[in-house]
Amino acid sequence: MKKFLIVGLGNIGEKYAETRHNIGFKILDCLASNESVSFSSDKLGDTTSFRFKGRTFILLKPSTYMNLSGKAVKYWMEKEKVPLENVLIICDDLNIDFGSFRLKPKGSAGGHNGLKDINEKFGHQNYARFRFGVGNSFSKGRQVDYVLGEWTKEEQSHLITRLEDAAKLVISFGTAGIGNTMSEFNGKYSLD
Repeated sequence: MKKFLIVGLGNIGEKYAETRHNIGFKILDCLASNESVSFSSDKLGDTTSFRFKGRTFILLKPSTYMNLSGKAVKYWMEKEKVPLENVLIICDDLNIDFGSFRLKPKGSAGGHNGLKDINEKFGHQNYARFRFGVGNSFSKGRQVDYVLGEWTKEEQSHLITRLEDAAKLVISFGTAGIGNTMSEFNGKYSLD
């Protein structure tokens, strides 16, 4: 039985629920809903799992806050004995247009505090990450306000389909492999 650990990065608490920084949580919520499973509070996060085509997908929403995500990822990887190549980290990215997807087998933290902490705990950056573009419509020095801000009405109207597409990307990562999934899903998204 192949196991996959899918980690959605975000911050716990109602006030962060609809913020751009919490896209990792939203994607996992969409996936859990599609698979009719629900999250329960566990050590260092909320977890659930489901089986699909002979694979087990373990979904993790760390409860450590964004800047300490690595602790939860490492704990669940070891607890569930998931090999590094079967780990996928989902996060927001300011350097990518809203709704665009970028799946990569490795890479830098790119200024993302959650990824920085995971890199630190792992001692490397050779793990798959799925960056969901949130755009960068903010003025100089307002980056934190922007990522912790809520989606615009226009973005919200597009989120429904993009969350479904993101859920499909996750399933594809586990069934078709990272190369095929990158070919199918990576790219720009148009608001038109």
